[in-house]
Amino acid sequence: MMPDKQPEHGGPTGRAQESGRIRAGMTEIQKRTLIGCVCAVSCETLFGLSYLFTKKITSDVDAVTLLGWRFLLAFIMMNILLATGYININIKKKHLPSLLKIAFLQPIAYFTCETFGIQMTTASESGAIIASIPIASLAASILFLHKKPTRFQTFGICLTVLGVVVCVIAKGFESSFNGIGYIMLCMAVLSYSLYCVSAEKAYATTNIEKTYAMIACGACFFTTMAIGRSIAAGTAVDWFMLPLQNTEFLFSVIYLGIASSVLSFLLFNMSISYIGTNKASSFVGISTAVSILAGVFVLDEDFSAMQCYGTLIILLGVYIANMKSGLLKR
Repeated sequence: MMPDKQPEHGGPTGRAQESGRIRAGMTEIQKRTLIGCVCAVSCETLFGLSYLFTKKITSDVDAVTLLGWRFLLAFIMMNILLATGYININIKKKHLPSLLKIAFLQPIAYFTCETFGIQMTTASESGAIIASIPIASLAASILFLHKKPTRFQTFGICLTVLGVVVCVIAKGFESSFNGIGYIMLCMAVLSYSLYCVSAEKAYATTNIEKTYAMIACGACFFTTMAIGRSIAAGTAVDWFMLPLQNTEFLFSVIYLGIASSVLSFLLFNMSISYIGTNKASSFVGISTAVSILAGVFVLDEDFSAMQCYGTLIILLGVYIANMKSGLLKR
């Protein structure tokens, strides 16, 4: 008896199986896109809400002191999670250079350049320059990852940046003409974009390991800087006692250390690993929109029509940048 003839790949059964595999593949892409987008939105929301906590204490505490305590608390939290088994880390020696590179770019280089850049320039200038992060990240992705963005991504990201600039200008534009300040802010933008690229390239390490390296290096750098500065000023005891003496500072640094550092860094690293640098960067403007809305509803700040338009432009830009992704594809 002749054996039954197997259906060819192009036959009805073969086509049905192939179609099933394609549908399954698309479903997996949609799941990854959904997770990545949720992580990006959550991260930028946490970053945006940090405005509430920094606004209340920056008049009493300098930036170096705040950064020192922020990353020290974040490092303590990471080690508590590690000791209790909630997270697992197995960093191999060969992966150490890539992790140190990521940690140097973000948070060390970025926060250092941003902090001093903001101090040397006006709020409108710093906001406008920092707003260019998505465009810089897009360019870095093209140069170093050889990923060509879609027309929707390019237009959406440019629209998001425009929305942020509109929000910044709405509060009044002032010029400082401080060249060093401009350079520091541009270096902050560059370091952030290179961090995004480096995080995506370091696929051999987990998101937890990347986050731990970032927090650990940030704690070593900023805490050492803060303690050294306080020792030189003869206020070391005051620095260590600050969270116990200032309740408002304590609550602020808890949020900034845990939510806006540990959780935010982890979420953004996850979003990069799931949807890539281009898509993840397209959500950066959301933090500006959240900070504006938080100021309006919590701090009773004014909300002009121009800010409203800017916020809507940001959200429209984010949508357009992702409308042809696996999640929003029609």
